Amino acid sequence: MAGIAFPRKRLRRNFTAETIAKRSRAFEQFLSHLHSIAEIRRSPEFLEFFFLQDLQAAQRLTCTGMYREALATWANAYRLQDRLGVCGSGRFLLTLAGLAVCHQELDELGEAHSCCEQALQLLEAQGSHPLLGPFLQAHVHLAWKVGKDKRRSEARLQDLREAGPPLQQQPTLKECLIKEPLE
Repeated sequence: MAGIAFPRKRLRRNFTAETIAKRSRAFEQFLSHLHSIAEIRRSPEFLEFFFLQDLQAAQRLTCTGMYREALATWANAYRLQDRLGVCGSGRFLLTLAGLAVCHQELDELGEAHSCCEQALQLLEAQGSHPLLGPFLQAHVHLAWKVGKDKRRSEARLQDLREAGPPLQQQPTLKECLIKEPLE
């Protein structure tokens, strides 16, 4: 960190374009340096600095039925997580759930279906995950609505039914999204 130096604050002229530009470049260097350290780059605190507020805002908007606004916020969180390379995290699955729910509520069924497919690809290797059943149920429903093949998801759903508790007791994707604590 010795090579990173922020421009000093001044008593006056802190808000000039030149001072703001210098401080902005120094902050970018600071973040680049942090990102170059693998332990920091992978830490939840570092990652959530970039997108946790978006996830919380998107969840609030979704809970209040403001799906168009929520969709934009979920999409921003998606882009940030994608650029940070954390597409396999639980937060990313929650983001896909948010996108799927908002697209579905806005009657953009093809986009909702695509979000469910992406989530199911990420969940492919996992035998069980709390969002697997809800994503499968949403995927089957959406595939039926948009005229896509749903046989694979139906088979996985049947396997889940045989392996565990009844799926009727599982929450929907929307219920999972609303109940998930984001702290």
